[in-house]
Amino acid sequence: MTTPLRLEVIVASVRPERFAPVVAEWFLRTVRTDSAFDTGVIDLIDTPLPVDLTESPQVEAFRARLAAADAFVAITSEYNHGYPASLKTAFDTAKHEWRAKPIGFVSYGGLSGGLRAVEQLRQVVAEIHMVSVRETVSFHQAKRAFDAVGETRDGAAVDASARMLRQLAWWASTLRAARAADPYPG
Repeated sequence: MTTPLRLEVIVASVRPERFAPVVAEWFLRTVRTDSAFDTGVIDLIDTPLPVDLTESPQVEAFRARLAAADAFVAITSEYNHGYPASLKTAFDTAKHEWRAKPIGFVSYGGLSGGLRAVEQLRQVVAEIHMVSVRETVSFHQAKRAFDAVGETRDGAAVDASARMLRQLAWWASTLRAARAADPYPG
């Protein structure tokens, strides 16, 4: 692979005093050691997305960034057995830009570790023609899983992260080549 895969990490939670930055920074430190990826961050708290989908410079810039990406990872919390509304708005603000691209999930929450949110998101991303990688990174009792400097000793999460990144790289590389050879039918 000559050109690194463009990975956009989407930080979904927009709640005040959110825990998302801790999880996102841990994941970003992990993925940035992987030379397969050129990684950016789309933090939805800083991304004004309109609900009415009218064209605006912000929406066009958002869509252009999605179009340039080869893969995505969503860092998502679980709220009331579901995913944040901000993430659904992000998915609904674009259409073709998501298609034929892989996505992985890093979830966090209480007892379920965000896995209920991820299972719902798998249905959403399938509907917009994305490929969801099977491996998921999940932090149960997330606030207890990280120390004061944002590190974790959760070996299962560390191992799952490595497996997820390998799967994501495979799908991203394969689908990038496929899109170049024969654009995905819309």
